[in-house]
Amino acid sequence: MSEETIAGRNAVAEALKSGRPADTLFVAREGGSGGSLGAVIALAKSRGVVVKDAKREKLEQLSGTSHHQGVVLTAAAHAYVELEELLEAAKAKNEPPFLVLCDEIEDPHNLGAILRTAEAAGAHGVVVPRRRSAPLSQAVARASAGAVEYLPVARVANLCAAIESLKSQGVWIYGADMAGGPYDARPVTGAVALVIGSEGRGLGRLVKERCDALLSLPMRGKVGSLNASVAAGILLYEIAKYR
Repeated sequence: MSEETIAGRNAVAEALKSGRPADTLFVAREGGSGGSLGAVIALAKSRGVVVKDAKREKLEQLSGTSHHQGVVLTAAAHAYVELEELLEAAKAKNEPPFLVLCDEIEDPHNLGAILRTAEAAGAHGVVVPRRRSAPLSQAVARASAGAVEYLPVARVANLCAAIESLKSQGVWIYGADMAGGPYDARPVTGAVALVIGSEGRGLGRLVKERCDALLSLPMRGKVGSLNASVAAGILLYEIAKYR
């Protein structure tokens, strides 16, 4: 068992009760989900932990043991915060908000690299969706080169709803998309949130529709797109240039 996983109903329950940062509870429900298993699931949900059904083989792979009692908890390298806390962090510095929203970035190395660059560029925080996102695992922490210790990450149930909330508070939403205008056509100033799409699909349709503007990077070679974290790095420093 690695430092990222906790197996067994009692061990998982105590970890959740202690407030230890956790990301996902994997559950094998072959025998139902009543009794102590149901209590663990309810506790996880009350703590905002994602609950996923999984086969016992998956649990054994995660925990390295067959004595997992049908539950394996993956721990987070750092605790998540609420979306409002990111805005409060900007306010505390007397700065307009500068945020990064990750739309289904599932590769931990990409997410870690985005965190690293966002922190270096002066962003106040990163927002990730509850599902279809890499968790704040030790792999993400390593890829972030320690940035996860300094840059708060908010996890939201619905990224579109988070975008609407930010817009209602005066934050302009810019999406990275090949259909957008040139990234350096005009200064990006004020309260800003940059949305980076997933590695394979880019921005989701509903997310894209909610962006105030789309920004594209020139592709003068034969390759059609950049790695998500590389594109994020270029755009983050373009925005930072005007702050």
